[in-house]
Amino acid sequence: MVLLATARISNAALRVTGAGATFPYPIYSKWFDEYHKLHPDIEVNYQSIGSGGGIRQVTDGTVDFGATDGPMTDEQIKAYKDKHHFGILHFPTVIGAVVPAYNVAGIKEPLKFTPETLAGIFLGRITKWNDPELAKINPGVSLPDSGIVVAHRADGSGTTYVWTDYLSKVSGDWGKSVGKGTAVKWPVGLGGKGNEGVAAVIKNTPNSIGYVELIYALRSDMPFGEVRNAAGKFMKGSLAGASAAAAGVAMPDDFRVSITNSAAPDAYPIASFTWLLIPEKISDPAKKTAITQLLTWVLTDGQSMSSKLSYAPLPKSVVDKELNSISLIQ
Repeated sequence: MVLLATARISNAALRVTGAGATFPYPIYSKWFDEYHKLHPDIEVNYQSIGSGGGIRQVTDGTVDFGATDGPMTDEQIKAYKDKHHFGILHFPTVIGAVVPAYNVAGIKEPLKFTPETLAGIFLGRITKWNDPELAKINPGVSLPDSGIVVAHRADGSGTTYVWTDYLSKVSGDWGKSVGKGTAVKWPVGLGGKGNEGVAAVIKNTPNSIGYVELIYALRSDMPFGEVRNAAGKFMKGSLAGASAAAAGVAMPDDFRVSITNSAAPDAYPIASFTWLLIPEKISDPAKKTAITQLLTWVLTDGQSMSSKLSYAPLPKSVVDKELNSISLIQ
């Protein structure tokens, strides 16, 4: 199902359209509605269709901006330039976490996962909940002798990019056999469309495990596990852990950076920026003004709304760098 974040309709409003990531949909929906209240002459219509769809639609020119949780590849940027004869800019908006959510009856405490056990489960090599590797890191937990059902995204997804980017860093076997991307060839599992689709598969399938954005786990009241970070500490997905992953990152000028498996001691290891994709040239002067002013508001006033919806606001150093880069939009 396509989700729409549409501000109240006004006949006189200038309509700005966007499409892409489901990961930031809750905050984007809030932002665009609040911005319309402040600026009734601007209506923002955002379709939550997945990062792959967002990249495709902004490249095709059917929307004014895209949204993705995995930065565009060099090949995708080249394809965009070849079609439009100008580039596309990445603007981080918030930081989110992706968590291993599960449905295992009788488990009350959060289960612990190491990088090795997560890779083993999603490669189809760890097939039972009471596997010795899981039992070893969860002492005292009565794990069932039941088969593990893996749930994953069926659509092109930035949440998948974050998850597979992490697994590629921590597992050589995953990196060689599956790799990272918004869509991959899954070794095992059932597919669901969108974060909400994967959440539904997990909730409706006993003994399942999958990956969802933190807010979807919280909103659905789903149990999710702790993941051992690069410093050896088991961390549960949180705003503080996502912020720690981003702190001190060397932010490149094009803002395309990965913060999974951060070395920071208190980092949650499966965290990511999520980006708006804005064309370098916007031919309609009214839309250019509307988009640049909206972007400025998102990076300033809008950040104060992030934590209420379980996203971490951007570090000030990143916001300052982005505000300077808005001038690149022509």
